[in-house]
Amino acid sequence: MPQSDQGSTKDRYKLIPRTAIFVRRGDEYLLMKGAPTKRLWAGKYNGIGGHVERGEDLLSSARRELLEETGLTADLWLCGTVLVDAGETGICLFLFCGENARGEIKASEEGAAEWLKKDAVLHLPMVEDLPILLERIHNMQRGDLPFAARSYYDAEDKLVVVFGK
Repeated sequence: MPQSDQGSTKDRYKLIPRTAIFVRRGDEYLLMKGAPTKRLWAGKYNGIGGHVERGEDLLSSARRELLEETGLTADLWLCGTVLVDAGETGICLFLFCGENARGEIKASEEGAAEWLKKDAVLHLPMVEDLPILLERIHNMQRGDLPFAARSYYDAEDKLVVVFGK
């Protein structure tokens, strides 16, 4: 179908695709502590990830981001999607779980990756949705159906994450 027939109108999202990767090792997760020079999330913990580049598929993007930001490779699978309401534009966040990390961790301009126990993360500075997402994916296994969610800020600027049923 040509671009003119795609149905792009002002009342519909124009989505920016991004990946977030959560590699685990037992009850530990590989998380990124944002570099102090970052505009967003400086000094806060988050998953690994970033933008999907034009011409890239989702899995290739997740593998690239993991390697670029941490120096590691891992066995990845799609575990969920989150549609983030960002006004006229939306973010479509594709979450990947990973296991069997290989390689040596290296820092990047994004920050420093660290293995952290899931429960320890709750006591560290982190992005708002991290504990919600970790709780959701913690017991997931390869082969489980991916979850679907949406997130937005309510009238009091409180983050709301709603999971599909």
